Amino acid sequence: MRHYSDSPLLADLYELTMLQGYFSRGMNDRAVFEFFVRKLPAQRNFLMAAGLAQVVDYLAGLRFDQEDTAWLYGSGLFDFSFIESLEDFQFTGDVDAMPEGTLCFADEPILRVSAPLREAQLVESRIINLLHFQTLVASKAARSVIAAGGRQLVDFGMRRSHGAEAAVLAARASYIAGFDGTATTAAAPLFEIPVFGTMAHSFIEAHDYETEAFSTFAHAFPERTTLLIDTYDTEAAARRVVQLARRIQRDENIRIKAVRIDSGDLGAVARRVRRILDAGGCSGIRIFASGNLDEYMVHSLIDNGAPIDGFGVGTRMNTSSDAPYLDCGYKLVEYAGRPRRKHSSGKATLPGCKQVFRRHDENGAMCGDTLALADEPIEGEPLLKPVMRGGRRLEPQPSLHAIRTHAKSQLAGLPAPMRSLGAAAPYAPVCSKALRDLGNQVDQRLRALAETDRAHWEIEAG
Repeated sequence: MRHYSDSPLLADLYELTMLQGYFSRGMNDRAVFEFFVRKLPAQRNFLMAAGLAQVVDYLAGLRFDQEDTAWLYGSGLFDFSFIESLEDFQFTGDVDAMPEGTLCFADEPILRVSAPLREAQLVESRIINLLHFQTLVASKAARSVIAAGGRQLVDFGMRRSHGAEAAVLAARASYIAGFDGTATTAAAPLFEIPVFGTMAHSFIEAHDYETEAFSTFAHAFPERTTLLIDTYDTEAAARRVVQLARRIQRDENIRIKAVRIDSGDLGAVARRVRRILDAGGCSGIRIFASGNLDEYMVHSLIDNGAPIDGFGVGTRMNTSSDAPYLDCGYKLVEYAGRPRRKHSSGKATLPGCKQVFRRHDENGAMCGDTLALADEPIEGEPLLKPVMRGGRRLEPQPSLHAIRTHAKSQLAGLPAPMRSLGAAAPYAPVCSKALRDLGNQVDQRLRALAETDRAHWEIEAG
Protein backbone atom coordinates (compact mmCIF):
# COMPACT_ATOMS: atom_id res chain seq x y z
CA MET A 1 0.00 0.00 0.00
CA ARG A 2 1.41 3.39 -0.95
CA HIS A 3 1.54 6.24 1.53
CA TYR A 4 -1.61 8.38 1.72
CA SER A 5 0.41 11.50 0.87
CA ASP A 6 0.97 10.11 -2.64
CA SER A 7 -2.71 9.42 -3.30
CA PRO A 8 -4.87 11.66 -5.52
CA LEU A 9 -7.55 11.15 -2.88
CA LEU A 10 -5.55 13.49 -0.63
CA ALA A 11 -7.81 16.29 -1.81
CA ASP A 12 -10.95 18.08 -0.77
CA LEU A 13 -13.97 16.09 -1.92
CA TYR A 14 -15.15 18.97 -4.06
CA GLU A 15 -12.13 18.56 -6.32
CA LEU A 16 -13.55 15.15 -7.30
CA THR A 17 -17.18 16.26 -7.48
CA MET A 18 -16.13 19.12 -9.79
CA LEU A 19 -14.20 16.64 -11.94
CA GLN A 20 -17.32 14.56 -12.41
CA GLY A 21 -19.26 17.70 -13.30
CA TYR A 22 -16.64 18.67 -15.88
CA PHE A 23 -16.66 15.10 -17.21
CA SER A 24 -20.42 15.09 -17.64
CA ARG A 25 -20.22 18.21 -19.85
CA GLY A 26 -17.04 17.26 -21.68
CA MET A 27 -15.17 20.24 -20.25
CA ASN A 28 -11.44 19.66 -20.32
CA ASP A 29 -9.90 22.55 -22.25
CA ARG A 30 -6.66 24.04 -21.04
CA ALA A 31 -6.92 25.88 -17.74
CA VAL A 32 -4.47 28.13 -15.91
CA PHE A 33 -4.43 28.35 -12.11
CA GLU A 34 -2.13 30.49 -9.96
CA PHE A 35 -1.13 30.06 -6.30
CA PHE A 36 -0.62 33.31 -4.39
CA VAL A 37 -0.98 34.90 -0.96
CA ARG A 38 -3.68 37.56 -0.81
CA LYS A 39 -2.37 39.46 2.19
CA LEU A 40 0.73 39.15 4.34
CA PRO A 41 0.17 38.68 8.08
CA ALA A 42 0.64 41.84 10.13
CA GLN A 43 3.86 40.41 11.56
CA ARG A 44 5.48 39.75 8.17
CA ASN A 45 7.27 42.14 5.84
CA PHE A 46 8.05 39.39 3.34
CA LEU A 47 7.53 35.71 2.60
CA MET A 48 10.03 33.12 1.40
CA ALA A 49 8.72 30.64 -1.19
CA ALA A 50 9.30 26.98 -0.31
CA GLY A 51 7.80 23.56 -1.05
CA LEU A 52 8.18 23.47 -4.83
CA ALA A 53 10.23 20.25 -4.85
CA GLN A 54 7.44 18.35 -3.08
CA VAL A 55 4.85 19.79 -5.48
CA VAL A 56 6.85 18.61 -8.50
CA ASP A 57 7.28 15.12 -7.00
CA TYR A 58 3.53 14.96 -6.34
CA LEU A 59 2.57 16.03 -9.86
CA ALA A 60 5.10 13.73 -11.54
CA GLY A 61 3.74 10.69 -9.70
CA LEU A 62 0.03 11.50 -9.77
CA ARG A 63 -1.99 8.36 -10.58
CA PHE A 64 -5.19 6.62 -9.44
CA ASP A 65 -4.30 3.08 -8.42
CA GLN A 66 -6.67 0.17 -7.85
CA GLU A 67 -7.23 1.05 -4.19
CA ASP A 68 -8.17 4.61 -5.11
CA THR A 69 -10.68 3.57 -7.77
CA ALA A 70 -12.06 0.79 -5.55
CA TRP A 71 -12.88 3.38 -2.91
CA LEU A 72 -14.48 5.64 -5.51
CA TYR A 73 -16.66 2.76 -6.75
CA GLY A 74 -17.59 1.76 -3.23
CA SER A 75 -18.39 5.28 -2.05
CA GLY A 76 -21.54 5.45 -4.15
CA LEU A 77 -20.82 9.11 -4.87
CA PHE A 78 -19.61 8.89 -8.45
CA ASP A 79 -20.73 7.56 -11.83
CA PHE A 80 -18.91 4.46 -13.03
CA SER A 81 -18.11 6.01 -16.39
CA PHE A 82 -16.41 8.92 -14.63
CA ILE A 83 -14.37 6.60 -12.41
CA GLU A 84 -13.27 4.59 -15.45
CA SER A 85 -12.00 7.81 -17.03
CA LEU A 86 -9.59 8.22 -14.13
CA GLU A 87 -7.79 4.91 -14.65
CA ASP A 88 -5.23 6.44 -17.03
CA PHE A 89 -5.21 9.85 -15.31
CA GLN A 90 -1.86 11.62 -15.00
CA PHE A 91 -0.54 15.16 -14.93
CA THR A 92 0.43 16.33 -18.43
CA GLY A 93 0.57 20.05 -17.83
CA ASP A 94 3.10 22.85 -17.42
CA VAL A 95 4.37 24.44 -14.22
CA ASP A 96 6.12 27.78 -13.78
CA ALA A 97 7.17 28.87 -10.31
CA MET A 98 9.39 31.07 -8.22
CA PRO A 99 12.49 29.08 -7.25
CA GLU A 100 12.47 28.00 -3.62
CA GLY A 101 14.10 30.59 -1.39
CA THR A 102 12.74 33.51 -3.43
CA LEU A 103 11.23 36.37 -1.44
CA CYS A 104 7.66 37.19 -2.42
CA PHE A 105 4.82 39.47 -1.47
CA ALA A 106 1.04 39.83 -1.49
CA ASP A 107 -0.83 39.07 -4.73
CA GLU A 108 2.28 37.74 -6.50
CA PRO A 109 1.81 34.32 -8.12
CA ILE A 110 4.31 31.93 -6.56
CA LEU A 111 3.34 29.05 -8.85
CA ARG A 112 1.32 28.72 -12.07
CA VAL A 113 -0.21 25.51 -13.42
CA SER A 114 -1.37 25.26 -17.05
CA ALA A 115 -3.03 21.94 -17.88
CA PRO A 116 -6.25 20.29 -19.04
CA LEU A 117 -8.97 21.46 -16.66
CA ARG A 118 -9.41 18.16 -14.82
CA GLU A 119 -5.70 17.87 -14.06
CA ALA A 120 -5.28 21.49 -13.01
CA GLN A 121 -8.36 21.32 -10.78
CA LEU A 122 -7.66 18.07 -8.95
CA VAL A 123 -4.24 19.16 -7.67
CA GLU A 124 -5.50 22.33 -5.98
CA SER A 125 -5.75 21.02 -2.41
CA ARG A 126 -2.40 19.27 -2.25
CA ILE A 127 -0.52 22.13 -3.95
CA ILE A 128 -1.88 24.60 -1.40
CA ASN A 129 -1.14 22.12 1.39
CA LEU A 130 2.52 21.77 0.36
CA LEU A 131 3.35 25.33 -0.64
CA HIS A 132 1.48 26.97 2.22
CA PHE A 133 3.21 25.08 5.03
CA GLN A 134 6.80 25.31 3.89
CA THR A 135 6.43 28.94 2.81
CA LEU A 136 4.93 29.70 6.23
CA VAL A 137 7.80 28.05 8.12
CA ALA A 138 10.59 29.29 5.85
CA SER A 139 9.30 32.85 6.24
CA LYS A 140 9.27 32.55 10.03
CA ALA A 141 12.71 30.88 10.04
CA ALA A 142 14.20 33.60 7.82
CA ARG A 143 13.30 36.16 10.49
CA SER A 144 15.28 34.16 13.05
CA VAL A 145 18.20 34.03 10.62
CA ILE A 146 18.15 37.82 10.36
CA ALA A 147 17.82 38.20 14.13
CA ALA A 148 20.63 35.74 14.92
CA GLY A 149 23.21 37.70 12.93
CA GLY A 150 25.27 34.66 11.94
CA ARG A 151 24.96 32.72 15.19
CA GLN A 152 24.14 29.02 15.02
CA LEU A 153 20.48 28.09 14.61
CA VAL A 154 19.06 24.58 14.93
CA ASP A 155 15.46 23.46 14.37
CA PHE A 156 14.21 21.95 17.65
CA GLY A 157 10.53 21.74 16.71
CA MET A 158 9.68 18.12 15.87
CA ARG A 159 7.91 17.07 19.04
CA ARG A 160 5.28 19.81 18.85
CA SER A 161 4.96 19.90 15.07
CA HIS A 162 1.54 19.06 13.70
CA GLY A 163 2.38 15.55 12.58
CA ALA A 164 5.26 13.65 11.02
CA GLU A 165 5.18 15.32 7.60
CA ALA A 166 5.11 18.74 9.24
CA ALA A 167 8.17 17.87 11.31
CA VAL A 168 10.39 16.84 8.41
CA LEU A 169 9.13 19.56 6.05
CA ALA A 170 9.68 22.20 8.75
CA ALA A 171 13.26 20.96 9.06
CA ARG A 172 13.64 21.34 5.30
CA ALA A 173 12.01 24.78 5.17
CA SER A 174 14.08 26.20 8.02
CA TYR A 175 17.28 24.81 6.47
CA ILE A 176 16.40 26.57 3.19
CA ALA A 177 15.96 29.81 5.13
CA GLY A 178 19.46 29.53 6.62
CA PHE A 179 19.28 27.34 9.73
CA ASP A 180 22.39 25.25 10.30
CA GLY A 181 20.48 22.03 10.80
CA THR A 182 17.80 20.21 12.73
CA ALA A 183 17.28 17.83 15.62
CA THR A 184 14.79 15.82 13.52
CA THR A 185 16.88 12.81 12.58
CA ALA A 186 14.72 11.65 9.65
CA ALA A 187 15.53 14.88 7.83
CA ALA A 188 19.14 13.74 7.40
CA PRO A 189 18.53 10.73 5.12
CA LEU A 190 15.53 12.41 3.47
CA PHE A 191 17.11 15.75 2.63
CA GLU A 192 20.79 15.51 3.67
CA ILE A 193 20.27 18.15 6.34
CA PRO A 194 22.88 18.25 9.16
CA VAL A 195 21.48 16.94 12.44
CA PHE A 196 22.33 18.10 15.95
CA GLY A 197 21.46 16.71 19.35
CA THR A 198 22.65 16.65 22.93
CA MET A 199 20.72 15.07 25.79
CA ALA A 200 17.51 15.46 27.74
CA HIS A 201 17.12 16.16 31.43
CA SER A 202 16.16 12.50 31.84
CA PHE A 203 19.73 11.52 30.93
CA ILE A 204 21.03 13.59 33.83
CA GLU A 205 18.33 12.31 36.19
CA ALA A 206 19.03 8.67 35.26
CA HIS A 207 22.53 9.02 36.76
CA ASP A 208 23.11 9.36 40.49
CA TYR A 209 25.61 12.16 39.99
CA GLU A 210 25.49 15.00 37.47
CA THR A 211 29.23 14.80 36.89
CA GLU A 212 28.87 11.12 36.11
CA ALA A 213 26.24 11.91 33.48
CA PHE A 214 28.48 14.55 31.93
CA SER A 215 31.44 12.18 31.85
CA THR A 216 29.37 9.35 30.34
CA PHE A 217 28.17 11.57 27.52
CA ALA A 218 31.59 13.07 26.85
CA HIS A 219 33.09 9.60 26.46
CA ALA A 220 30.19 8.45 24.28
CA PHE A 221 30.56 11.46 21.94
CA PRO A 222 34.09 12.79 22.34
CA GLU A 223 33.98 14.73 19.06
CA ARG A 224 30.70 16.56 19.69
CA THR A 225 30.17 16.93 23.41
CA THR A 226 27.44 19.40 24.38
CA LEU A 227 26.23 19.13 27.96
CA LEU A 228 22.81 20.17 29.30
CA ILE A 229 23.47 22.04 32.53
CA ASP A 230 20.15 23.34 33.89
CA THR A 231 18.60 20.15 35.32
CA TYR A 232 19.37 21.11 38.93
CA ASP A 233 21.61 24.09 39.73
CA THR A 234 22.90 25.66 36.53
CA GLU A 235 25.85 27.50 38.06
CA ALA A 236 26.95 24.48 40.07
CA ALA A 237 26.72 22.40 36.89
CA ALA A 238 28.88 24.94 35.03
CA ARG A 239 31.57 24.55 37.72
CA ARG A 240 31.38 20.76 37.33
CA VAL A 241 31.82 21.19 33.58
CA VAL A 242 34.98 23.24 34.21
CA GLN A 243 36.42 20.51 36.46
CA LEU A 244 35.52 17.75 34.01
CA ALA A 245 36.80 19.70 31.01
CA ARG A 246 40.20 20.22 32.53
CA ARG A 247 40.59 16.57 33.47
CA ILE A 248 39.38 14.88 30.27
CA GLN A 249 41.25 17.28 28.03
CA ARG A 250 44.47 16.69 29.94
CA ASP A 251 44.11 12.94 30.36
CA GLU A 252 42.15 11.88 27.28
CA ASN A 253 42.30 14.81 24.85
CA ILE A 254 38.49 15.12 24.88
CA ARG A 255 37.25 18.68 24.47
CA ILE A 256 33.81 19.78 25.63
CA LYS A 257 32.43 21.93 22.84
CA ALA A 258 29.38 23.54 24.39
CA VAL A 259 26.88 23.69 27.21
CA ARG A 260 23.14 24.05 26.72
CA ILE A 261 20.74 26.11 28.81
CA ASP A 262 17.03 25.38 28.40
CA SER A 263 15.26 27.34 31.13
CA GLY A 264 15.17 30.47 33.24
CA ASP A 265 16.21 33.98 32.29
CA LEU A 266 18.47 32.85 29.48
CA GLY A 267 20.35 36.13 29.20
CA ALA A 268 21.14 36.41 32.90
CA VAL A 269 21.95 32.71 33.25
CA ALA A 270 24.21 32.79 30.18
CA ARG A 271 26.18 35.70 31.63
CA ARG A 272 26.79 33.87 34.90
CA VAL A 273 27.74 30.66 33.10
CA ARG A 274 30.09 32.55 30.79
CA ARG A 275 31.89 34.08 33.77
CA ILE A 276 32.30 30.66 35.39
CA LEU A 277 33.61 29.04 32.22
CA ASP A 278 36.02 31.89 31.44
CA ALA A 279 37.33 32.03 35.02
CA GLY A 280 37.96 28.29 34.86
CA GLY A 281 40.03 28.54 31.68
CA CYS A 282 37.21 27.22 29.47
CA SER A 283 36.63 30.24 27.27
CA GLY A 284 36.47 27.94 24.24
CA ILE A 285 33.28 26.23 25.47
CA ARG A 286 30.30 27.75 23.68
CA ILE A 287 26.87 28.46 25.16
CA PHE A 288 23.79 27.18 23.34
CA ALA A 289 20.30 28.24 24.42
CA SER A 290 16.87 26.71 23.84
CA GLY A 291 13.40 26.83 25.36
CA ASN A 292 10.42 28.21 23.43
CA LEU A 293 12.54 30.64 21.45
CA ASP A 294 11.53 32.60 18.37
CA GLU A 295 12.98 35.49 16.38
CA TYR A 296 11.76 38.08 18.89
CA MET A 297 13.48 36.36 21.81
CA VAL A 298 16.65 35.71 19.81
CA HIS A 299 16.78 39.38 18.84
CA SER A 300 16.17 40.52 22.42
CA LEU A 301 18.89 38.25 23.84
CA ILE A 302 21.45 39.41 21.29
CA ASP A 303 20.41 43.05 21.57
CA ASN A 304 20.95 42.88 25.34
CA GLY A 305 24.42 41.41 24.91
CA ALA A 306 23.73 37.86 26.11
CA PRO A 307 26.88 35.75 25.52
CA ILE A 308 24.98 33.04 23.60
CA ASP A 309 26.62 31.43 20.57
CA GLY A 310 23.70 29.42 19.20
CA PHE A 311 19.98 28.85 19.55
CA GLY A 312 17.58 25.93 19.31
CA VAL A 313 14.35 27.30 17.85
CA GLY A 314 11.39 24.96 17.88
CA THR A 315 7.67 25.11 18.60
CA ARG A 316 7.11 28.76 17.84
CA MET A 317 8.78 28.43 14.44
CA ASN A 318 7.38 25.06 13.35
CA THR A 319 3.84 26.17 14.14
CA SER A 320 4.49 29.81 13.10
CA SER A 321 2.78 30.64 16.37
CA ASP A 322 2.33 34.38 15.82
CA ALA A 323 0.92 33.90 12.29
CA PRO A 324 -0.18 30.25 12.00
CA TYR A 325 -1.61 30.46 8.49
CA LEU A 326 -1.42 32.46 5.27
CA ASP A 327 -4.46 33.81 3.44
CA CYS A 328 -3.60 32.06 0.19
CA GLY A 329 -5.41 30.62 -2.79
CA TYR A 330 -5.06 28.65 -6.02
CA LYS A 331 -7.38 30.34 -8.48
CA LEU A 332 -8.46 29.94 -12.09
CA VAL A 333 -7.17 32.84 -14.22
CA GLU A 334 -7.76 31.43 -17.72
CA TYR A 335 -9.87 28.69 -19.30
CA ALA A 336 -10.28 27.66 -22.94
CA GLY A 337 -8.14 30.59 -24.03
CA ARG A 338 -10.23 33.22 -22.22
CA PRO A 339 -9.08 35.13 -19.10
CA ARG A 340 -11.18 34.53 -15.99
CA ARG A 341 -11.54 36.29 -12.64
CA LYS A 342 -13.72 36.31 -9.53
CA HIS A 343 -15.26 39.27 -7.72
CA SER A 344 -16.01 37.71 -4.33
CA SER A 345 -15.87 40.32 -1.57
CA GLY A 346 -12.34 40.49 -0.20
CA LYS A 347 -11.24 37.71 -2.53
CA ALA A 348 -11.25 39.27 -5.98
CA THR A 349 -8.62 37.99 -8.40
CA LEU A 350 -6.77 39.35 -11.41
CA PRO A 351 -7.27 37.57 -14.76
CA GLY A 352 -4.78 36.07 -17.18
CA CYS A 353 -1.38 34.35 -17.01
CA LYS A 354 0.86 36.61 -14.98
CA GLN A 355 4.53 37.14 -14.29
CA VAL A 356 6.36 39.05 -11.55
CA PHE A 357 9.20 41.32 -12.68
CA ARG A 358 11.63 42.48 -9.97
CA ARG A 359 13.99 45.45 -10.16
CA HIS A 360 17.14 45.98 -8.10
CA ASP A 361 19.12 49.13 -7.38
CA GLU A 362 22.84 49.59 -8.04
CA ASN A 363 23.65 47.91 -4.70
CA GLY A 364 21.59 44.82 -5.49
CA ALA A 365 18.71 45.70 -3.15
CA MET A 366 15.17 45.01 -4.31
CA CYS A 367 13.49 48.27 -5.30
CA GLY A 368 10.18 47.29 -6.86
CA ASP A 369 8.05 44.51 -8.35
CA THR A 370 5.67 44.74 -11.29
CA LEU A 371 2.78 42.30 -11.65
CA ALA A 372 2.14 41.96 -15.39
CA LEU A 373 0.92 39.63 -18.07
CA ALA A 374 3.34 36.78 -18.66
CA ASP A 375 4.27 37.88 -22.18
CA GLU A 376 4.72 41.60 -21.46
CA PRO A 377 8.14 43.20 -22.08
CA ILE A 378 8.61 44.63 -18.58
CA GLU A 379 11.80 45.90 -16.96
CA GLY A 380 13.24 43.61 -14.32
CA GLU A 381 13.93 39.94 -13.65
CA PRO A 382 11.01 37.56 -14.29
CA LEU A 383 10.62 35.55 -11.08
CA LEU A 384 8.48 32.63 -12.27
CA LYS A 385 10.72 30.14 -14.06
CA PRO A 386 9.74 27.12 -16.20
CA VAL A 387 9.70 23.95 -14.07
CA MET A 388 7.61 21.31 -15.90
CA ARG A 389 6.46 20.95 -19.48
CA GLY A 390 4.07 18.25 -20.64
CA GLY A 391 4.06 16.74 -17.16
CA ARG A 392 7.84 16.24 -17.12
CA ARG A 393 10.54 18.01 -15.16
CA LEU A 394 12.67 20.23 -17.34
CA GLU A 395 15.79 19.55 -15.27
CA PRO A 396 16.78 17.90 -12.00
CA GLN A 397 15.66 19.75 -8.92
CA PRO A 398 18.38 21.97 -7.42
CA SER A 399 20.21 20.74 -4.36
CA LEU A 400 19.25 22.09 -0.96
CA HIS A 401 22.69 23.73 -0.85
CA ALA A 402 21.89 25.62 -4.05
CA ILE A 403 18.46 26.60 -2.69
CA ARG A 404 20.04 27.85 0.57
CA THR A 405 22.55 29.89 -1.41
CA HIS A 406 19.71 31.46 -3.40
CA ALA A 407 17.75 32.20 -0.22
CA LYS A 408 20.81 33.81 1.36
CA SER A 409 21.26 36.09 -1.64
CA GLN A 410 17.57 36.98 -1.50
CA LEU A 411 17.82 38.01 2.15
CA ALA A 412 20.95 40.01 1.36
CA GLY A 413 18.92 42.00 -1.18
CA LEU A 414 16.10 42.78 1.25
CA PRO A 415 15.80 46.55 1.86
CA ALA A 416 16.97 47.47 5.36
CA PRO A 417 13.57 48.58 6.73
CA MET A 418 12.07 45.23 5.75
CA ARG A 419 14.64 43.33 7.81
CA SER A 420 12.99 44.67 10.93
CA LEU A 421 10.85 42.36 13.05
CA GLY A 422 8.31 45.16 13.25
CA ALA A 423 6.00 46.29 10.48
CA ALA A 424 7.61 48.19 7.62
CA ALA A 425 6.01 50.06 4.75
CA PRO A 426 4.44 47.40 2.49
CA TYR A 427 6.47 46.26 -0.51
CA ALA A 428 3.54 45.81 -2.86
CA PRO A 429 3.74 44.98 -6.57
CA VAL A 430 2.51 47.54 -9.09
CA CYS A 431 0.09 46.24 -11.73
CA SER A 432 1.00 46.94 -15.34
CA LYS A 433 -1.39 48.91 -17.51
CA ALA A 434 -1.98 45.90 -19.76
CA LEU A 435 -3.04 43.81 -16.75
CA ARG A 436 -5.40 46.53 -15.55
CA ASP A 437 -6.84 46.87 -19.06
CA LEU A 438 -7.39 43.11 -19.24
CA GLY A 439 -9.25 43.24 -15.94
CA ASN A 440 -11.55 45.92 -17.33
CA GLN A 441 -12.15 43.88 -20.49
CA VAL A 442 -13.07 40.81 -18.48
CA ASP A 443 -15.41 42.88 -16.32
CA GLN A 444 -17.18 44.21 -19.42
CA ARG A 445 -17.59 40.67 -20.74
CA LEU A 446 -18.92 39.45 -17.37
CA ARG A 447 -21.47 42.26 -17.26
CA ALA A 448 -22.62 41.41 -20.78
CA LEU A 449 -22.90 37.73 -19.92
CA ALA A 450 -24.80 38.53 -16.75
CA GLU A 451 -27.27 40.66 -18.72
CA THR A 452 -27.74 37.89 -21.28
CA ASP A 453 -28.28 35.37 -18.48
CA ARG A 454 -30.85 37.65 -16.79
CA ALA A 455 -32.74 38.17 -20.04
CA HIS A 456 -32.75 34.43 -20.71
CA TRP A 457 -34.26 33.61 -17.34
CA GLU A 458 -36.86 36.37 -17.68
CA ILE A 459 -37.95 34.82 -20.99
CA GLU A 460 -38.07 31.37 -19.41
CA ALA A 461 -40.06 32.65 -16.46
CA GLY A 462 -42.46 34.64 -18.68
